[in-house]
Amino acid sequence: MKPVIALVGRPNVGKSTLFNRLTRSRDALVADMPGLTRDRHYGEGRMGERPFLVIDTGGFEPVAKEGIMFEMAKQTRQAVAEADVVIFMVDGRQGLTPHDKTITDFLRKSGRSVMLVVNKSEGMKYTSVTADFYELGMGDPYVISSAHGDGVMDLVDESLNIALASRPVEEESPLLDRGVRIAIVGRPNVGKSTLVNTLLGEERVIAFDMPGTTRDSIEILFERDGRQYSLIDTAGIRRKGKVFEAIEKFSVVKTLQSISEANVVILLLDAQQDISEQDAHIAGFILESGRALVIGVNKWDGMTSDQRDTIKMDLERKLSFLSFAKTHFISALKSTGLGPMMKSVDAAYAAATANLTTPKLTRALIEAVEHQQPRRRGSIRPKLRYAHQGGQNPPIVVIHGNALDSIEDNYKRYLEKHFRETFSLVGTPLRIEFRSGKNPFSHTEK
Repeated sequence: MKPVIALVGRPNVGKSTLFNRLTRSRDALVADMPGLTRDRHYGEGRMGERPFLVIDTGGFEPVAKEGIMFEMAKQTRQAVAEADVVIFMVDGRQGLTPHDKTITDFLRKSGRSVMLVVNKSEGMKYTSVTADFYELGMGDPYVISSAHGDGVMDLVDESLNIALASRPVEEESPLLDRGVRIAIVGRPNVGKSTLVNTLLGEERVIAFDMPGTTRDSIEILFERDGRQYSLIDTAGIRRKGKVFEAIEKFSVVKTLQSISEANVVILLLDAQQDISEQDAHIAGFILESGRALVIGVNKWDGMTSDQRDTIKMDLERKLSFLSFAKTHFISALKSTGLGPMMKSVDAAYAAATANLTTPKLTRALIEAVEHQQPRRRGSIRPKLRYAHQGGQNPPIVVIHGNALDSIEDNYKRYLEKHFRETFSLVGTPLRIEFRSGKNPFSHTEK
């Protein structure tokens, strides 16, 4: 699983600036859900070939007893509990404060690996900017400028090394068929545990627990109708013999990691609740991760005809960007609609891992262009020559030609729809990449 880095410190030490630099975006995933405020942000970063998750927290007041600061402190404690490494940020220009000492006491008791980072150090000598902070007893401080990027790359590299070194080496079972890896995700209390328990408790199902790759992760392997599957546990608290007593516990980090590791994601919604921003955030992350998707609308059995019509319209309006995925209206408690939903899981997995040969892709491309050519830009019309597959899970179609940088988004969507229909790619995102041939005379002086 991806290493998790939490940014912790008192207010205005530069945590959010560092978060934006690590995620290379100002609109990273925001966790807006019961018990969490918008000051707690989750995003993805990458250091070379090494991906990681980063958590931004609000100003930390460990001794706060009530009000918004108390709620923010609860969030920070949760972020620390979820992290592999904590980056404890202090302000190099203000120097050491009593507040920093209070946070140090909490972090020392947390049991997490902590890196002391002195921010806002641009233009200052290492010895002068770090002198005060040796009093905290946390070793040699790292000196950075999150605003200018100074020292950030070395900091991330070292934090990832510490995160990976702190994880126990797990034994793998190379001969074990894990089958299709399914993550069931959604808001708290939508029925994830009930769905897991129902899938595992049906006839002709053989299930057992297998420890996962983190301290609280579990994969539950089972067989259904002669096919192997494994459920990636997003609650993080199921144990062997306790599957049917599972208590729902929502962890954003666990959900994001589970999505990244799955072959297919079942996004579970509650028919008795409106589709929320949180549902859309999770759906957006699934789409960005390129995972195959099936949507399950649970507790459907208790809805009237009018309510069902309203829910379907709400789905089309708020989750229209997931139109490639099949939607199933189910009751996990009464075990209705699960058979067709699992067939869609199989179909989505097959589509995500489909082998699309170059001749077939090129023929489909030619058919699409013959039916509708891309628009000219000035005197130039893009020429699409051939296509090949550039990857799986999700399928990537690479199209070669000339002047492809002038192709408009609506034509790209047209091509995506054509490839989907031609190859029956239902339930998986599809990515199209354009590669224009280089002009061999582009370097020649006029």
